[in-house]
Amino acid sequence: MLYCSDFCWVILKPSGFYQEACPIHNLAKMLKIHNSLAREKQDFIPLTPGKVKIYVCGMTVYDYCHLGHARMMVVFDMVQRWLQVSGFDVTYVRNITDIDDKIIKRAQENNESIEALTARFIRAMEEDAAALGVTPPSFEPRATRHVEDMIVMIRTLVDKNLAYAASNGDVYFAVHRFPGYGKLSGKSLEDLRAGERVVIDPHKKDPLDFVLWKAAKPGEPQWDSPWGGGRPGWHIECSAMGERYLGEHFDIHGGGQDLQFPHHENEIAQSEGAHGHPFVNYWMHNGFVRVDDEKMSKSLGNFFTVREILARYQPEVVRFFILRAHYRSPLNYSDQHLEDARRALDRLYTAIKGSEDSEVAPAIDWNGPYARRFREAMDDDFNTSDAIAVLFDLANEINKTGSQKTIVLMRALGGVLGLLQQDPRQYFQDVVAAADSAFTPERVEQMIQQRLVARAKKNYDEADRIRKELLDAGIILEDGAQGTTWRRGTSVSAV
Repeated sequence: MLYCSDFCWVILKPSGFYQEACPIHNLAKMLKIHNSLAREKQDFIPLTPGKVKIYVCGMTVYDYCHLGHARMMVVFDMVQRWLQVSGFDVTYVRNITDIDDKIIKRAQENNESIEALTARFIRAMEEDAAALGVTPPSFEPRATRHVEDMIVMIRTLVDKNLAYAASNGDVYFAVHRFPGYGKLSGKSLEDLRAGERVVIDPHKKDPLDFVLWKAAKPGEPQWDSPWGGGRPGWHIECSAMGERYLGEHFDIHGGGQDLQFPHHENEIAQSEGAHGHPFVNYWMHNGFVRVDDEKMSKSLGNFFTVREILARYQPEVVRFFILRAHYRSPLNYSDQHLEDARRALDRLYTAIKGSEDSEVAPAIDWNGPYARRFREAMDDDFNTSDAIAVLFDLANEINKTGSQKTIVLMRALGGVLGLLQQDPRQYFQDVVAAADSAFTPERVEQMIQQRLVARAKKNYDEADRIRKELLDAGIILEDGAQGTTWRRGTSVSAV
């Protein structure tokens, strides 16, 4: 039972918030998720009442994380947060691929060991995730630590005649022997053979077959297996590690849209082929990242790492930029769009300025009009765009009324998305520092003090010069009864 208000009770079903209607408040709402497998929004019903098991494909650690990785991490962090707020016990797995052709090649180019290379980029990934406010997953398995699990699954597929060992020592999945192949992507075998560019491999029985086990090449890392020394293919990793941590059948599998085919399609074939029953109930895919309306690509020279972006923008601005768009829509990166996001987040922090010492509410009253709208947006396939619109409506009310209660609610709802939890003064100082490293908060404060001294000495030309220098850097000074404040754009931060 869950207490709804002073007048009524509402039954809390194990699968989530307010699954039966309160007769007074009509709170009958169920979380809906757009299921890529069904190509429609569906009511979310977990396999085990009250529990959610989710697996997300993580990074291949041979380089720094780029903006596409950042979007995946932030999106599924948001999903995990909302599921937890909705009363679910969430087990979230996000894997790390630490053995792969690209990793081997990069280690050779750098003349360093694979272990040193992957350890370095795992640390960098963790630093980027922490900066963006991404909470760690429940488990973060590494491929190299689960090779035996992969061998067991490959052996099962071979025994079921769904895979075969080729003369070169590789083991391939026989796509035509799995009747459901193509159901996630909507591609038939005939369409694939007619329209897809398939690399011809004389060792395959069918050009569409994909590798499960790669025979070792000289100088490459290898593990013993029934088929000789080698290492697992990429696709088998997630099937085996998903089963290890979540079981043969679990609730949600997520990742970027680019993984839908062939990676996730192949995961379905491997897992359902091995076990003979459904693998995942809900497939979620976040949209592509574009740069100035072009696909992000190293070859186009528009490729940005998280670190490059965070060198110019405060991390919460980047998180806000990502969440401001619905997770399934394309995300278009440009300096102008980041500046728009910064100004918008400034508006929200401006509304809560002066709340630095206020206490965030320990619980949200989901029956209030703003919280209800926020919840309805999030229950509609995690519609963060509409949820953030509620935050702006709250900011407008705060600007009109100055209500401390509304400020507390706004910060609490923002916290659900991992936003608005900083001291507003610190936020604005960080924004300025990120925008221009030459004008650190310390330097701004020094220049304000220099200006005050100049004014005290009636040296108004010097005071005006300091104001203009700061203004040229995008920093606006405002003199008031409480002293001098400074802001960037439309936002105010007391010094």
